[in-house]
Amino acid sequence: MTKKIALVGNPNSGKTSVFNALTGLHQKVGNYAGVTVERKTGTFKVKGEIFTVIDLPGAYSLYPKSEDERIACQILYNTQHEDYPDIVVVVVDATNLKRHLLLCTQIIDLGFPTVLALNMTDLLPAQGITLNIAELSTRLGIPVLPISALKNEGISALKEVLSKPISQTQKSIFTIPGELQPVVEEVQKEYQLTNSYLAFHYLMQPQHIQSLSEEQRKKLFSLIPQENIVLMGKETLARLEWIDAQLDACLTQNPPKTTLEQKADKILTHKIWGYAIFLFILFVIFQAIFTWAEYPMNAIEKGFEWINAQLMANLPESKLTSILTDGIMAGLAGVVVFVPQIAFLFFFMAILEDSGYMSRVVFLLDKIMRKFGLSGKSVVPMLGGMACAVPSIMATRTIENPKERLITILITPLMSCSARIPVYTLLISLFVPSKMFLGIFNARGLVMMGMYILGVLASLLIAVILKKILKNDEKGIFIMEMPLYRKPRWKNVLITIWIQVKTFLWDAGKIIVAISIILWFLANHGGNTFQTLKNQNNCENLKNDSLKKECEKIQKKQLLEASYAGQAGKLLEPVISPMGLDWKMGIALITSFAAREVFVGTMSTIYSLENAEDNLTDLQNAMQKELNPVTQKPQYTIANGIALMLYYAFAMQCMSTLATIKKETRSWKWTFFSLAYMMLLAYLVATVAYQGISAYL
Repeated sequence: MTKKIALVGNPNSGKTSVFNALTGLHQKVGNYAGVTVERKTGTFKVKGEIFTVIDLPGAYSLYPKSEDERIACQILYNTQHEDYPDIVVVVVDATNLKRHLLLCTQIIDLGFPTVLALNMTDLLPAQGITLNIAELSTRLGIPVLPISALKNEGISALKEVLSKPISQTQKSIFTIPGELQPVVEEVQKEYQLTNSYLAFHYLMQPQHIQSLSEEQRKKLFSLIPQENIVLMGKETLARLEWIDAQLDACLTQNPPKTTLEQKADKILTHKIWGYAIFLFILFVIFQAIFTWAEYPMNAIEKGFEWINAQLMANLPESKLTSILTDGIMAGLAGVVVFVPQIAFLFFFMAILEDSGYMSRVVFLLDKIMRKFGLSGKSVVPMLGGMACAVPSIMATRTIENPKERLITILITPLMSCSARIPVYTLLISLFVPSKMFLGIFNARGLVMMGMYILGVLASLLIAVILKKILKNDEKGIFIMEMPLYRKPRWKNVLITIWIQVKTFLWDAGKIIVAISIILWFLANHGGNTFQTLKNQNNCENLKNDSLKKECEKIQKKQLLEASYAGQAGKLLEPVISPMGLDWKMGIALITSFAAREVFVGTMSTIYSLENAEDNLTDLQNAMQKELNPVTQKPQYTIANGIALMLYYAFAMQCMSTLATIKKETRSWKWTFFSLAYMMLLAYLVATVAYQGISAYL
């Protein structure tokens, strides 16, 4: 059996960075059973022995106020839990020991073999702090190691310590009140607990002990002579007093001078310059998404063209070959080609987060959010929604005000997520010329940024409306630790990009393959009309190659229209025609509800089936050639291009987002409400835009 090592720590302690430093790419990400809290595990090896590391959700103490803290407590209380650790590594910010040591002392009293990892110790001199680490280790009774996840310092020493036997400390930091001693002993005996402090927690918060029945919980609550919240408060104060006494003996702090960070904060959080700098950074990000990513995207396109050409040249004509080349490859090509843009987005997001700048953005925007009935705590999930709505909706668990949390959940899907990038890129490339402004700004990048800003503005407008509907007049309190500025940990940045791209490809890839196969079947099968057209060989007798080619193109178009896929699109066409969309786009709208990025894969599949002579990845050219059968003018114009972008900007993102809303709100009412208001908003805005632009043009 491998040793299980749990990493625990406060948010902003650098715990995730330590996890990345220990495990590298040997990580698995999932969810804990029955909840949407992320479960991260990884492994590392020392002298041939493998150790499993569990990154427990961030917690300030063992008295939970959020879902993350509840999960962490349930694991540490339950010896039968699959993630119950053999060793606990408490990661703390060495520059903020008083607050971070509270959790450490509780872990020690639970009886775990414990190691304290003092992260960011390299920053102590700049803060005017001198720390006697050996003395702190003696007073806590556990190994204390200085590390710096940023510089990868101390990680090898930490691994070495973890590979050796670590005994439980005999030191008890918190003394259980005398009047509770008999009750604690009774609980210990009844539940066969070896640790008195764990028995104390059975009394304080039995609702978080999973192994207890409802009757047992009621009985435990009845044993407490006074309100448990009072006892928990007394314990916390006693621990903080003890921590103060220990730090007085091993830590000295000189008055810090005005630092470069403080000077930077005056600019980056300035009421004018702060917003200007943030907007400039957004400009750079979206310029990069379009300009820098162009080269690897072209390489990927060429690669898929070559692979598909080889498959078609070396495989015999058959249904299996058709599924592979016209279905699966066409669909996958339409998704993989956007990996560089996704990678660039997460590259910049990781740098902003890792450097400490994102916290300044949150602080800066808190002032604006107040005017819309929200607080800075809503900024975190909203900004995260630019990457993916699913984890961002989960992040709302830190918002204590239930109405504010509900509003944030309902507006977060309006933020343009990374899955919308393929849709925006395709449509912007079709209708926006690649011109430069001021020699540095690409017009397409500006439009892309505009779509993201539009999502922000729409979410704030909906927040105001929901605030009035829910009558959310409470003023939320926003408290956050402002982390020090740091150089980005490039290893962490690369790991973040790798995990996010891998997740994007795996999640989207599974859906794409399934939908591509289904779509291929629907596009290659139909009723009697389809079979009649398929049996006709009107083009075989034509000797002129150009005429024969045109004949085959018309026949394929007729076949697609008569197929099951065409019939489904035709049923939807009357509904979407006010937006300027045809039955082919109807097919893509249906399939892309599984995941937004499926839209491009679906269009690639449709046009490869219809225009086999076109390059699979040259979807833009295929769409530009498409003519309206009635007017014989281009089917795709700037009017329906803008309408389609607006539709995707406001429509419910995907089934996963909807499922997450259900899990987090525990309400079908709000789940259906979110779906209904977003789809209605998307349809109305897209229709008005198309009709208005068409009339003007």
